[in-house]
Amino acid sequence: MAAYGTILTECFPSIDTEIVDYVNGLLEDGNDEFNTPDDLFEAIGIMLLQTDENKSEDDIKDICGRLYNIMNGSRDNISPEQSHKRMLIAPVQMSLLEEEDTSTETSSIWIAKKENASQVDPKKLEKAEAKLLKNKDRKVPVPKPKANGAHDEASASQQFNRKDVKFDASGANRSYDIKIDNFDISFGEKVLITGASIQLLAGRRYGFVGRNGLGKTTLLRMIAKKSLKIPSHISVLHVEQEVHGDQTVALQSVLECDVKREGLLQEERDISNKLSTSTAKSDGELSSRLTEIYHELEAMDAAKAPSRAGVILAGLGFTPKMQAAPTKEFSGGWRMRLALARALFSKPDLLLLDEPTNMLDMKAIIWLENYLQTWATTMLVVSHDRLFLNAVATDILSLSNQKIDTYRGNYEVFHRTREERLLAQQREFEAQQQYRDHIQIFIDKFRYNAKRASQVQSKLKILEKLPKLIPVEKETKVQFKFPECEKLSPPILMLDELKFYYTKEKVIFNSICVNANMESRICIVGENGAGKTTLLKILLGNLDPVSGVRHVHRNLAIGYFSQHHVDQLAMDLSSLELMAERFPGLNSEVYRGKLGMYGVSGDLALRPVSSLSGGQKSRVAFAILAMKNPNFFVLDEPTNHLDMETIEALGFALSKFQGGVVLVSHDERLIRVVCKELWVVRNGGVEALEGGIDEYKQIVEKELELNC
Repeated sequence: MAAYGTILTECFPSIDTEIVDYVNGLLEDGNDEFNTPDDLFEAIGIMLLQTDENKSEDDIKDICGRLYNIMNGSRDNISPEQSHKRMLIAPVQMSLLEEEDTSTETSSIWIAKKENASQVDPKKLEKAEAKLLKNKDRKVPVPKPKANGAHDEASASQQFNRKDVKFDASGANRSYDIKIDNFDISFGEKVLITGASIQLLAGRRYGFVGRNGLGKTTLLRMIAKKSLKIPSHISVLHVEQEVHGDQTVALQSVLECDVKREGLLQEERDISNKLSTSTAKSDGELSSRLTEIYHELEAMDAAKAPSRAGVILAGLGFTPKMQAAPTKEFSGGWRMRLALARALFSKPDLLLLDEPTNMLDMKAIIWLENYLQTWATTMLVVSHDRLFLNAVATDILSLSNQKIDTYRGNYEVFHRTREERLLAQQREFEAQQQYRDHIQIFIDKFRYNAKRASQVQSKLKILEKLPKLIPVEKETKVQFKFPECEKLSPPILMLDELKFYYTKEKVIFNSICVNANMESRICIVGENGAGKTTLLKILLGNLDPVSGVRHVHRNLAIGYFSQHHVDQLAMDLSSLELMAERFPGLNSEVYRGKLGMYGVSGDLALRPVSSLSGGQKSRVAFAILAMKNPNFFVLDEPTNHLDMETIEALGFALSKFQGGVVLVSHDERLIRVVCKELWVVRNGGVEALEGGIDEYKQIVEKELELNC
């Protein structure tokens, strides 16, 4: 045992003692099972690879070879003079000892013969060995592997079975379920998640919800980087970075995700080129290999890959012309769509999505909902779109109070179940508290009464045995409050017979007539690229029309929130310093009060903006916007990165706002709460739909059906 442990600690300085004990027990109990070093590698190789990721498979095989030599009593570094010595824990081959000592008298305890040696019945021996083989597999705990980064750290503990490890190494009996037990995550000094465990069953679609800044995105990144241990045979893809722009056309960029198909096609081209030469025409091996490649491509249905990639790109809004365009011509938003298309095409075993609807218009969101409902592998998606989670998720992971709870069903089922669970927990706590108070009153009343001493002692024991329940921790309610403003008489903001284009070849708006007043709650929808943001810039006066008139009230003060507003914040400053820089000369309490109205309070206001989550940055941007005291809001995708509670607070605040609101959004819930009018931007015009969002969804769904 000491020799095995010495080799393991020498090769793996940070190895846990539990793993050393496990390997010792394995080599003691299973020595008759391992006939070659490769057998030993199959049993413990995967575990040792996970212990030290810096070691290659060949290094682990060499270590297993050394352990195998010790197990058989023949270490390479033992001198010939000492070769007769054997470790007591190692299996001893009696025939070898007899051959070594036939010429000399030996005193070895292993081959000392007794006159009345017992005889073993061969049949009984076979039965005993068969019984041992049935019972030899046993589970042992493996300690928590830890992964530490500059800003976060995690640990996970899992249960390994020796037989399962061998099956995994051979490629058989692989499960695609993922279980991560008892892990912690911290960001700097802030603990985000502690003592959490998650289990992702193969083929289930998990929605991941929770307030901004609690660690959802951090957890996804750690899973993607393999900082949290998951089975090595499971492929993981995290859609986070946009596609790099180069000369590769969009469709080919998606096709390149299928590495196996691309490799076979390249090999087919290389072999075809070789066979086209006069010296290689008679090469039978190349012809045979080419036939195999054709069979493999046919088996994987490679011919249909371009059409499948085209369907995905079309669903995400790429026109045939865009699919043939180089990736360098696309903006960041379209490159993110391209990254999503690549992920959907490659079909990893575990797909990680972080707010996938942020970059999509409503038509693309509806398509994505329908597409993901038939997703075959496991998916974990962070989203604050309730309707999207209702359509896609089969289970919900809820992050709250540094813990992760799992609920079966979509978001509505989760919300109802959680409320019922919290209500039951609070009732149980209150009932127990009343029972405790009742017992305590009796104890206090008769504490010094000798006749009741036994009863008092009995009551004290009852109190000690009661389980300690904790009350429900209520999350702080998010509140938005926009400043009051003076009413303005119409007309407030109007576009009359307006025409606009960047180039004469492509007219964006032609003779549009729209207007808004202080009571307006207008939502603008349409496909990406139709001109929604351009229309907002014309309303703001940032773009001048080619023809037509823009009428604006002289006292109109517009507060504009762009979808890139967050990126324009000074990331090295704190929220408090940012407010003081934008609006100098005021007391710090004024800044704190304004930030507090949007949920940025306490130490959060003193942290650098760069350390805040996307939703927290949006709250800071809204606080700065409110400091300008606008009487009319123009908002371009304000819900990006906001959690559900904040979106609800924003909707309530906008509905109570005394000024006018023009809003571009794809969040259906916010649209239903706030908007009274719906403008659709398409075909060079702006059309008002009387049926609102329901009528627009019907139009979109019909278009998707026709495209399919």
